[in-house]
Amino acid sequence: MAAKIKKGDTVVVMRGKEKGKTGEVIRVLREKNRVVVKDVNLVKKHVKEIPNVREGGIYEFEAPIHISNVMLVCPKCGKPTRVGFRVVQEGDTLRKYRFCKKCGENIDLVRERVKR
Repeated sequence: MAAKIKKGDTVVVMRGKEKGKTGEVIRVLREKNRVVVKDVNLVKKHVKEIPNVREGGIYEFEAPIHISNVMLVCPKCGKPTRVGFRVVQEGDTLRKYRFCKKCGENIDLVRERVKR
């Protein structure tokens, strides 16, 4: 199945303790259906020092959240939206786009294939 949310997308958190926060997707973990969003779901980890490798201390980083708890923010209308896919034939090529289900505008090109 094609990815409805990709790295670099702007998303808004719809559920959980971080509800309402907006951020950019840093990483998508497809096997676990999770995404890592910048400055959302920050956790602290106590790390022991390893000589000549890293310093010890308390590190803060973003933990993954489930992909169903975020919605893509449409770059055209600026609203959280569901994502659909649209296949358009342009000449002898088939192009697959992600599109916003609120305003109907294409978000980006997913795949391009030449018909033979």
